[in-house]
Amino acid sequence: MTPARLLALCVVLLHLMVLPTRADVALNVQEVLSANGHKAWLVEEPSIPFVALEIRFRGGASLDLPGKEGATNLMVGLLEEGAANMDAQAFAQARESLAAEFAYRARLDTVAISARFLSDTRQQAVALLRKSLIEPRFEAAAIERVRAQVLAGLRIAMTNPGEIAQQDFFRQAFPDHPYGRDPYGTPASVTALTRADLMHAHGRALAKNNLYVVAVGDITAEDLGELLDQLFGALPETAAALPPHTQMAVKGGVSVIPFATPQSVAVFGHAGIRQEDPDFYAAYLLSIVLGGGFESRLTQELREKRGLTYGVFAQLVQTDLAVLYLGRFATTNDRLAEAIAATRAQWETIATGGISADELARAKTYLTGSYPLRFAGNAPIANVLASLQLAGLPIDYIATRNDKLRAVSLEQVNRVARRLIRPQDLHFVVVGMPEPRP
Repeated sequence: MTPARLLALCVVLLHLMVLPTRADVALNVQEVLSANGHKAWLVEEPSIPFVALEIRFRGGASLDLPGKEGATNLMVGLLEEGAANMDAQAFAQARESLAAEFAYRARLDTVAISARFLSDTRQQAVALLRKSLIEPRFEAAAIERVRAQVLAGLRIAMTNPGEIAQQDFFRQAFPDHPYGRDPYGTPASVTALTRADLMHAHGRALAKNNLYVVAVGDITAEDLGELLDQLFGALPETAAALPPHTQMAVKGGVSVIPFATPQSVAVFGHAGIRQEDPDFYAAYLLSIVLGGGFESRLTQELREKRGLTYGVFAQLVQTDLAVLYLGRFATTNDRLAEAIAATRAQWETIATGGISADELARAKTYLTGSYPLRFAGNAPIANVLASLQLAGLPIDYIATRNDKLRAVSLEQVNRVARRLIRPQDLHFVVVGMPEPRP
């Protein structure tokens, strides 16, 4: 093992050694404003010489232009494939010599970059990361190499019933919106992308006005301010405008996509509720009772009582531009209709009868007790805080979240059940060969 790799292994181990968990999470999160106006959230933890940095650019694949689907994803995949005066191999060697870790991901609503580096090599690591963000090379050979990887992933997804079902659900739910397109593109759209398209996508996605940053670890507010200006000072001021907010267009019913497989996969749902809604915490607890775990009503009915599936879930889904209540299960083709009927029945029971005090208490215990587990280390803390930033939640959300859940009453939950749970609006997209057809 080389010294750099040994050091990198030590860094990985350090991820697990920071900030013990407790019944409720207490973190000192401060807002940092750099000399040039860049903002970030910071949790200082100087006991370990290591920093986790989470960077988000709002917009993500939703910014892809019509006919250019997959451009943001392919562009992001190329950020570490050479930058400034370094080709892909030189960039990788430089990163490894610093024992730094960089990860680049394109998602539906964001471009996400994660960086992990040691305190001693912070300046060099940030300089290298800056090159990948500001000066990507987009060399022809790298484009074709990463394009081939993306196309291989798309071909695999086209054989996955679950992926097919989810994409078709979004296609039906948002037919005239970027959410209705595959965020990773299609084989045709990805094949047609040019270097100019990728450069254009880079300018549309990475800018100062859609930037969110979190740092956790061995760095002061003053040093973080300097880091922000060094890292982001050369970014364009303004990204492409976000698409408009949208609502689900699909109505209740069942759509079947024939696919030769012994099991049918069903993705189902209807409109959800926004996190800023006063009823959100009640809706969140309700979703745990209905479809959020092993004790949920859906699991007990479909798996434990009927043996229809190995697993079923239904959860509130928050995207930047729409909200959904989305679920999924798989079952044998000959029992698909029974599984749909059982799911609808649980939806109807919750909508009309609500939940019990015991169910609410168990949901509260689960959600408040499991929350600290999300903060077991610098990197998880930074990731959670970045999500809170993007959601527009206050900087003290971590300290107040569990109390808000505990304050929800049974009466509130059951009122929200009548508002949120709409059996008549449930739409199922089924991929398989169900018989009888539902």
